[in-house]
Amino acid sequence: MARMPPPPADSDALARIQALTRLARVTAEVGTADTVAAVAEIVTSHVADAVGAAAAALALRDQDEVRLVAACGLSARDAARWESFPFDARTPVSDCIRSGVPLVVTGAADLAARYPGLSIADDSDRTVVTIPLRVTSRSIGALVLSFEESRPLDPAELDVLEILAGSCAQAIQRIEASAEAARQAARLAFLAEASIELASSLDLAVTIARVAQLAVPSFADWCAIDVVRDERIHRLAVAHVDPAKVELAVRLHERWPPDPSSDAGVWRVVRTGQSELVPEVTDDMLAAAAQDEEHLLVARELHLRSALVVPLVVRGHVIGGLTWVSTDEERRYDEDDVQFAEHLARRAATAIDNSELHSQTLEAAVRLQRAVLPERVTGTEAFEVAHDYHPSGRTAVGGDFYDALPLEDGRLVVFIGDVMGRGVSAAAAMSMMRATVRAFASVDPTPSVVMTKLDGMLSRHGPEQLVTLLYALADPGEDTIWMANAGHPPPMLLRRGRPAEQLAFADGPPLGVATCVREQTEVPLRAGDTLVTFTDGLVERRDEGIDAGLERLRHAVGAMDGLPLVAGVNGLVRSLRDERFDDDIAVLGLRRQG
Repeated sequence: MARMPPPPADSDALARIQALTRLARVTAEVGTADTVAAVAEIVTSHVADAVGAAAAALALRDQDEVRLVAACGLSARDAARWESFPFDARTPVSDCIRSGVPLVVTGAADLAARYPGLSIADDSDRTVVTIPLRVTSRSIGALVLSFEESRPLDPAELDVLEILAGSCAQAIQRIEASAEAARQAARLAFLAEASIELASSLDLAVTIARVAQLAVPSFADWCAIDVVRDERIHRLAVAHVDPAKVELAVRLHERWPPDPSSDAGVWRVVRTGQSELVPEVTDDMLAAAAQDEEHLLVARELHLRSALVVPLVVRGHVIGGLTWVSTDEERRYDEDDVQFAEHLARRAATAIDNSELHSQTLEAAVRLQRAVLPERVTGTEAFEVAHDYHPSGRTAVGGDFYDALPLEDGRLVVFIGDVMGRGVSAAAAMSMMRATVRAFASVDPTPSVVMTKLDGMLSRHGPEQLVTLLYALADPGEDTIWMANAGHPPPMLLRRGRPAEQLAFADGPPLGVATCVREQTEVPLRAGDTLVTFTDGLVERRDEGIDAGLERLRHAVGAMDGLPLVAGVNGLVRSLRDERFDDDIAVLGLRRQG
């Protein structure tokens, strides 16, 4: 008996096996994609080919709407129609995303019955399969396949499509998580850099301008920082991605300043302390806010697309606003951007407050110093006096003090001292010291007497800071100067035509430290002789001993021979001052006339 030929192969089963194999390959390829667009392109193009679909599309939920990310096989009309639509619309895609289960609509009759409000281009018997893109317990979108005929799906085929959709969802989540991590890292890096910039200087204009520039173009195309002063908005900084537009933005603010009664913009944010977000700036908004036709024209030239304004808050008070504007259609601000901008605004507000506090402190300290230091140091017919003073420190106010007090009998009292420390407290202490020395000298100018009285007073009521003092009484009738020194650097004496010499060191500790008998020293001071007194900031250096500084000073004082006293003192300070050394410098020169 002849053998029967084998039965013909099942072509449908073979085709399904091949389709499943191709779907499995697509699933593996999705795992290698590094952008959402790449995932969408792989899925839509390959899946449609693998299962024989006429069209395929990938849609993702974006808050209250659904966006078509990629599609193949759709007509231009259908692609435009479904580019985006409300999430709450009654469509197979929306229902599938909401339910999280696959949805199959077979034929035009089924589609019309289940979605009567959904008009279709034709009444052909098509099959629409919608597979949710599920991530854990939620759906982030859907994969849509459209077949031209009424076609039942094999359960195995549907299972593979669900696996593919799951892989697609995981790939999208991975990519978005990676992008979000990179975005947050960039934001943290920006905040760190901005914090460094804000803390690097107390020059408000420079610092704030730098922060505005840092935000452009990474987070904004236009950044402005405004503060309220004297019931007006003052723009501290503005930066634009196009440098040519900076002047336009400045002119917009100066020509048409914000209306304080406006219910939008920086004034509203200042009044309420609440941030303002405009996800999309429309032309109607610009027209409503414009004060005249020219204002509207300039505003349109800036091509505003999205904007946010956040308050500058410090110590519970709103002092201004930070504005970010996007001119890019692809960059629309959201609540996440508002929170990020608020973090920056808090740092900027603190920097502004610190800068203004520093400016006010500096102004008060400078006024105090001007009030307590003599504007003019007056000599007599017998004695010429010259001085030079350079304060140091953050407040530019130090504790060095000096003065000259002509007496009625022709004698002259000069003194120079140093209150340890700097700033307002040092200036206040040296103000008290200067006034006290003058008061004691007006009663009895004898150096030992004045020093003894100062010791007694400071031991009972003196400041906490140490105070050194060099006090001298010059008598033209005797051609003599008497000096007493309480812990102060010794003066230099320059006799005409001879090298400068350093006089004796202090004969005791700083004032008020211990009970002691203050001695006074007598030194001849004849016509043409010059006495140079100074504070330690002129000679001290961190990298050398005091003796080296004194020797350097001695040579510099010698160079004053033959020079006018004022020019000599000023040149002395210029030649010896070290900008690296953060200390006050005071020099008081006395020259015997004749």
